[in-house]
Amino acid sequence: MGTSTDRSFSGQSLSPESRCLRHDVTLDDGQPLVEGIAQSTTFARSGVGTDPTHQYSRVSNPSVATLERTLGSLENAPPAVCFGTGLGAETALLLSLLKSGDHVVCGRSVYGGTTRLLQQLLSELDIETTFVDSSNTDEVQIALRPTTRLIFVETPANPTLGITDIGAIAQIAKLAGVPLAVDNTFLTPVLQQPLDLGADISIYSTTKFIDGHSVALGGAIVSRDEQLLERFRFIRKCTGGIQAPFNAWLTSNGIKTLPLRVKAQSQSAEQIAQWLSEHEGVETVAHPSLLTGEQRRIADRQHLGGHGAVVTFSIKGGYEAGCAFVQQLRLCTLVEHVGSVETLITHPASMTHADVPRDERLQAGISDGTLRLSVGLEPAEELIADIEQALASVGAEYAPAVAEVCCG
Repeated sequence: MGTSTDRSFSGQSLSPESRCLRHDVTLDDGQPLVEGIAQSTTFARSGVGTDPTHQYSRVSNPSVATLERTLGSLENAPPAVCFGTGLGAETALLLSLLKSGDHVVCGRSVYGGTTRLLQQLLSELDIETTFVDSSNTDEVQIALRPTTRLIFVETPANPTLGITDIGAIAQIAKLAGVPLAVDNTFLTPVLQQPLDLGADISIYSTTKFIDGHSVALGGAIVSRDEQLLERFRFIRKCTGGIQAPFNAWLTSNGIKTLPLRVKAQSQSAEQIAQWLSEHEGVETVAHPSLLTGEQRRIADRQHLGGHGAVVTFSIKGGYEAGCAFVQQLRLCTLVEHVGSVETLITHPASMTHADVPRDERLQAGISDGTLRLSVGLEPAEELIADIEQALASVGAEYAPAVAEVCCG
């Protein structure tokens, strides 16, 4: 007769490494170590009137539920609510909390898709947004209205990497009686815990670092408020935005190495950022490890064991030099993406933030020549050598550009 191994760790204080590896399920004797995929649209009932946990995969699915338990566990929260994409998660968040006539305060430097969603779609539903420098608590406070129903920030910001004091904004949100949502995609729950810092909601594009292998689209919302979670699940049921079982299964397997990946990538990013800051061909560099003063104190307080794998910089020569530079790279692939095990580079002005009006991009610190480097698992020394040869190839061709504005 087979035996069971109880893998439940509810209530135990485990490291992120252990929580990513163990999915809080019971393994019977001879059961596969890697959980199978519930690639089914619907689920059988034993009779009329029964109420099984899973009934139809638009509402819930065992493979999605496994990922949701892991993501919730990483923030000491109930199971997350997973969606087909990060923007799908953001859409559900906004539809859950907002109605016609409502107002949002949003960080100025956030993912371009977030800006597009608020400016070009939600505005047509009579939902207004005020964009602010969320690192400036006074700006956030002043932007509040009686109709404000949500404060939304991303920290480190995308792509400027500016730091928002989550605790300070959480206090403002609490006094105003509105929820605070934090896009924690860049750091993941391994390097930053927004809920512990006072946020009501953490939101993720799991497509990025959480999956880590560029194979599965996905998004997730995490909260400790059961009423909010029920609302998110209801909106997901109504709109059909649940994550596909196969993508959830891929992400559940990718997340097993998340702590090892993001910590190693963060260390390499810090080394590369320091090297870039000393290179004569580089105009500006942004990475939290380079911050000083109060911004550095906030970063050190909020970040857990690393400042993230993303480095934003600009080289002399502006737009044309930046375009020429990315063509010369050998190890860094030009894509509209971050968070993979491979090193990736993005030109936000023509890619992630192409839909953002230029004056707004410039105000947010995203110039025509800004470059966003997502550091992978290649040795930092090899990446530096690749960047160095690319800089050398374009350095003599372009005159210095006006210094760009990043964080710091």
